[in-house]
Amino acid sequence: MVNKVGSPKIFVYLVIWLMVLVFFGTIAQRNNGLYLVQLDYFSSWIKWFGILPTPSAKLTMLCMTINLSAYFFRDNIFKMQKIGITITHSGMLLLLLGSGLTSIFSVEGSMIIDEGNRSNFFENYYKKEFVVINSSDSKYDEYTIFDEEFLYRDALLYSETIPFDIEVLDYYINCQPIQRVYFGNENFKGMAKNFYLQELEIEKDYEHNRPGIIFEIKGKDDTQYDGVYILFMGQTIPQNFGLFEVKLRPYRTYLPFEIELIDFKKEMHPGTDIAKSFSSKINLIENDISRKVLIEMNAPLRHYDYTFYQASFIEENDKETTVLATVKNYGRIFPYISSIVMCIGILIHMFFMLFKNFKKR
Repeated sequence: MVNKVGSPKIFVYLVIWLMVLVFFGTIAQRNNGLYLVQLDYFSSWIKWFGILPTPSAKLTMLCMTINLSAYFFRDNIFKMQKIGITITHSGMLLLLLGSGLTSIFSVEGSMIIDEGNRSNFFENYYKKEFVVINSSDSKYDEYTIFDEEFLYRDALLYSETIPFDIEVLDYYINCQPIQRVYFGNENFKGMAKNFYLQELEIEKDYEHNRPGIIFEIKGKDDTQYDGVYILFMGQTIPQNFGLFEVKLRPYRTYLPFEIELIDFKKEMHPGTDIAKSFSSKINLIENDISRKVLIEMNAPLRHYDYTFYQASFIEENDKETTVLATVKNYGRIFPYISSIVMCIGILIHMFFMLFKNFKKR
C-alpha cells in the first residue's frame, strides 16, 4: 500500500497536472485578473473546467505531500546509499509545508503613513470589513467589526456591543452611487434618501472595485433611526445614526508595534516628473523603544513575520505620504531552508553514486 501511494509515477503526474493548471491560469489572467484566477485555480479545492471537476493546485499539492510522505514509511531509507534521497525528500516536504502555511496564513496589503504620523496596522488589498463605531463613551470609541464573508444578501448582523440589529439587503463587490430623480420613501435614511447603488461588473484588477452595501437598521430600544441606509467604499459623508457611525473599509491587520514616518525622500529623473527612487526614514516603535530604519525600493524592512517594501508615495499640496507594501508570511523562511536541505541531499547522493562507479572501475 505504501509503495502504491508513494509511487514516483504519481508524483510525476501531479507535477505535470500542476504545470497544466499554471498554464491555463496564466492565460485566464488576461480576462479575469490575478486575484480571481488565484482563487479559482490555486486557493480552491476543485477547479471546474465547464462541467468537469478537476483537482485545483491546492488539492494537487496536498496529494504531492501525501505522496512524498509515504516515502518515509519504507524500509531502509536511512542506509548510507539512500541517505541523500531521504534528505532530498525532507527538503521537498519542507517546501510544501511552507507553501501550505503561506496559503493559509499569509496576508498582504499596504500601510499608508503621512509624514510625521504613525500607524500600527495595514489594509488588505482585496478583503473588506463593515465597522460599527460606538462613541457614547467620551474616553474611547468601541468598534464592532464584521468581516466581508458575513456581508451577503439577507444576512443578519448582531452583537452584544450594539443595541440594534443590521439586516444586509444587498452587497455589491463593485458599484457606483447614482443620484435619485425622486426622493426615497420615509423608510430611506441618510444618503439613501437621495442616492441608490448601481451594481457594476467586477473589475479585472480586483483592487479597483468599489464595494457597497444596502442595509436596514432594526432598533432594539430606540426606533427613531430604524430604516434603510446605503454605504460604499470611499464615501466622504459619514453615515451616522445617533452616537453610532458605520464604515465600509479595507480589512485591517494590526501589528504588535508601530511605524512612524520621520522623513520621505524621492529622487527624480533629470528633466522629468518621474520618480527615479524613493525611500522612507522611519521609527520602529516597540515596547516604547524606537529605532531608526531606512526603507528603500530594493531594501525592505523585515521584522518578525512582516516585510515592508517601499512601493509608492502620495503627494498632496505640501504633505508627503509613503505607501509601504506589507506582507505577513509565516512560511517565509521555508523556501531558503528547504533549498539548502535539497542541495545537501542531492550532493550526498551524487557523491555516493560517483564513489560507487569509481569502486566498480
